[in-house]
Amino acid sequence: MNILKLLDKLSDDKFFTTEATRLETLSNISAFGKKAAVAAIPLGLGALMTTPAKAETVDNVNGGPLFKTALTDALQLALVLEYLENEYYATGLAAGTLIPTADRVVFMQIAKHEAAHVVFLKNTLTSLGVTPGAKPTFDFTAGGNFTPFTDYNQFLVLAQAFEDTGVRAYKGQAGNVMSNKAVLQAALQIHSVEARHASQVRRMRANKGWIELANGGNMPAATNPVYAGEDNITQAGFNTSTAFGAAAGSAAYDEVLSGSDAQTIAGLFIV
Repeated sequence: MNILKLLDKLSDDKFFTTEATRLETLSNISAFGKKAAVAAIPLGLGALMTTPAKAETVDNVNGGPLFKTALTDALQLALVLEYLENEYYATGLAAGTLIPTADRVVFMQIAKHEAAHVVFLKNTLTSLGVTPGAKPTFDFTAGGNFTPFTDYNQFLVLAQAFEDTGVRAYKGQAGNVMSNKAVLQAALQIHSVEARHASQVRRMRANKGWIELANGGNMPAATNPVYAGEDNITQAGFNTSTAFGAAAGSAAYDEVLSGSDAQTIAGLFIV
């Protein structure tokens, strides 16, 4: 199989923006080899091409079925974060000349990814028998503290904060989605894409692509909660600073963000 042909197919805008049925999706990629495509496709779409997610159940004290709320709660949290990113980039792209022409192509592609993540999470929650949460009303000024749609530097600052939050939050929910292998695989696929977004935006701000210590890299104090704990240098009892110093030891391991902390950060931008 020619992987370049597959990547060219996946770069088609319609692949990211059209809500195709599972059968249509399989038909569209069959010419490229289904097994290879399922292994390679990003954004959680691989899980849609295998057995649809099933509602995981356990028995309660009376012997009846009970949904595992940890799984669906994790998905609902991820959906809120994806709603936030999706609307943020859509608003920024619609804000006249806010984003320089040279950078628009980057944010147009990131916006497509976030839209695809929203569709995937909504479809997955529905397949689990749960109604996806409605999109909140967002205030990206955070009560008047930011002006991201008139100041491009601030737009980049919040973009970095949102992407770094998403990366940490997906890791923090891994244990809650492990009961469903299809969802876990999709969550890992989304997580890696969010990490690429974060690295790209960080470099657009002349930062390193990774996080060193707990400063986030040239960020205002208002974003400190996003990076809390990132200065940790102990992993599984091992002092990671021993060989190369605290900065390198910390940067070699990203920290997780708890669900409650992620909700608090997102809540700053929800009316």
